[in-house]
Amino acid sequence: MLAYQSGIAKFDASETKVFGISTDNTPSQKEFAAKNNVQFPLLSDFAKRQVSTDYGVLLVDSGMANRSTFVIDKEGKIAYIEQGNTAIDPTGAEAACSRAAHKK
Repeated sequence: MLAYQSGIAKFDASETKVFGISTDNTPSQKEFAAKNNVQFPLLSDFAKRQVSTDYGVLLVDSGMANRSTFVIDKEGKIAYIEQGNTAIDPTGAEAACSRAAHKK
C-alpha cells in the first residue's frame, strides 16, 4: 500500500482512483493509514468477507484475503489482476490504468 501511496500521482494522471480493501476491521485500518500516511480510502471487508469472496481471493482457512490488485475500467470490467506478493508493486497496475485511460 505504501508503494501505491508514493506513486499516487501516476494514478491521478490516468484519472484513476485507488482504494484499499482488506479483511481488517476499520479501527485497525485507521491506525495503519495514520501510521503510514496513506491518503487513499481503505475499505473494510471485515464483517462478511463478501468482497473477498466475490472476487475469489478469500483464503477460507485463515479468513484473510490473498494480497491482490484489481484494476477495474470505467465500464466496470476487470482490466488487470495481480495476486500474491507482487501485488504490492504498483507497476503493473499503473500500466493498466494508463492503458485504460488512453483507450478510445
